[in-house]
Amino acid sequence: MFHLLKWLYPGMKMKRWLLLFAVGVMLFSFGVALAINYEYLGRAEEEIFLLVYRAVGSYNYMITAGVGIFIVVIGSCFMLLATRSIIRSIIAVLIPDRSEKIVDLIYQERKLGRGPAVTVIGGGHGLSVLLRGIKSSTNNVSAVVTVADDGGSSGRLREELGIIPPGDLRNCLVALADTEPLMEKLFQYRFEGDSALAGHSFGNLFIAAMNEVTGDMETALKESSKVLAVKGRVIPASKEKVRLDAVMNDGTIVEGESQIPEAHKKIRRVRLFPRKVPAVPAALEAIESADAIILGPGSLYTSIMPNLLVEGVAHALKNSKAIKIYICNVLTQPGETDNYTASQHAKAILDHTGHGTIDYVLVNSAPIPDEMWRGTGAKPVEIDEDKVNALGMGLIKEDLMSTTEIGRHDPDKLCAAVMKIIYSLGSKR
Repeated sequence: MFHLLKWLYPGMKMKRWLLLFAVGVMLFSFGVALAINYEYLGRAEEEIFLLVYRAVGSYNYMITAGVGIFIVVIGSCFMLLATRSIIRSIIAVLIPDRSEKIVDLIYQERKLGRGPAVTVIGGGHGLSVLLRGIKSSTNNVSAVVTVADDGGSSGRLREELGIIPPGDLRNCLVALADTEPLMEKLFQYRFEGDSALAGHSFGNLFIAAMNEVTGDMETALKESSKVLAVKGRVIPASKEKVRLDAVMNDGTIVEGESQIPEAHKKIRRVRLFPRKVPAVPAALEAIESADAIILGPGSLYTSIMPNLLVEGVAHALKNSKAIKIYICNVLTQPGETDNYTASQHAKAILDHTGHGTIDYVLVNSAPIPDEMWRGTGAKPVEIDEDKVNALGMGLIKEDLMSTTEIGRHDPDKLCAAVMKIIYSLGSKR
């Protein structure tokens, strides 16, 4: 009985249709009564009165009314049960494995559909960690993903097929997917051995094939999202083939995203080649319409920055009315952000985009055991709050540490911290 009442929860958008269903039943009953003669309806009413009279020894309106209410309740339960069974029968055909908890699924989807519009910008493993957590709080998620990756399977497909690298896009699709574990394993499966497929992931090949079929990477991602039942959108920052270069402090130039950390030199700035690369219109729209925009977590120069260098992205970010949050990495990255403090991470973004692109810097406040980073070349990012504030940003400290992955954020902790900022500070803007 309690399970049936879930259909009446706020936001389910079922009560209006149940009411319409009830009105239809009443009209149907009234029509039947007219068709077969009022006499039979009157006899039923007389029998009820007679039963009440025999039970209490006299006519009692309250008891009769109670019987009427009881009949209404029974009829309502029948309608709820019938509605539930009809929906379950349809769902059992369309989505066989999920029909048992259909009321919970509908409630969850309705609730998540009313969540804030969140646009995340970045790439790599860090972005997928954030997406895994945030999909539990809102369905209105747009991931704007870097297309500058030139290493591994993505780099090979980029060179051989002339497409934008699918690796980071694949990771985001899987992170936002609401599908069975086997499908996730399939998309992340990487071929081994000495064949031409060795090193390629199935998901990369799938996206590359979908791009060939649809003729457009943006459309390929939309169709791939249907296969994985993705909650939200995955959007490439640009559909153009680009290269990320780094200008080092000593004046040397390192070409290619995968080569930048290998140079082990201090980075002055990064830039795209060609310099003017048009953004995907959907990416700019996602930034402009967002309630919150999140940069990172992820590699500062090679995952976050390439998106901000795409033409129009930084401008849209600065002009957006959304709350803008930069999630600083837990550890510094060897060859990229050696010895960087929290303020230096944030300042590097401002140096490339100008002021107005970050409102708050979110950092990890939990202690990191020495064994997690000693000997790796990385070290915990120092939190220099005064210098962050001097840049015109607020600093927010939360326990964001994963207990299973070294130097990584925990998806659930990260989501909780981000949503707390959005709901407590975003409404004040």
